[in-house]
Amino acid sequence: MKVRLGKKDALIIVDVQKDFCPGGALPVPQGDKVVEPLNRYIHLFSRHGSLVIATRDWHPENHSSFEEYGGIWPKHCIQNTEGAEFHDDLKLPEDVIIISKATEADKEAYSGFEGTNLEKILKGHGVRRVYVGGLATDYCVKATVLDALRLGFCVFLLLDGICGVNINPEDSERAIAEMLEKGAAGIILDELKGG
Repeated sequence: MKVRLGKKDALIIVDVQKDFCPGGALPVPQGDKVVEPLNRYIHLFSRHGSLVIATRDWHPENHSSFEEYGGIWPKHCIQNTEGAEFHDDLKLPEDVIIISKATEADKEAYSGFEGTNLEKILKGHGVRRVYVGGLATDYCVKATVLDALRLGFCVFLLLDGICGVNINPEDSERAIAEMLEKGAAGIILDELKGG
């Protein structure tokens, strides 16, 4: 499959933040391995005038997803801390659109669409196809992809630009299978052409 990029396409990079990479508060094993392929996608999309969007967890100190407040995760990606910053080697363009999610203490949001204006931004730019990569395959990537499908976007999952937590050994595999079953198309960089 060869896909030609155009102005109605958008790249969505999900949560490539320091806390989700090795050495962070909630690391995805080998999560930093997505940075290099995602940089290649960023370069390609930027060159062809397509939108580049980066989502981030942007939690208040007392977020309900944290263990001490009844959640299941250690504290991570707290607003205005180093751990919430994007990975140092991620080469986001100057005109990147940053989407902050899970910004309210009592609301969890795995999907980049949940409680944000991401849908409005995409539709306002006439975007019809989204290409999704980042962290983690089995949580925020999956939730973002499934929401994008539900909202009527054509969705490509960047198989060479995702990495999972795998609390259970096959979580990522199952997440990928679910995304593809629901209508996403798996793609790698070599299958993309500039328009």
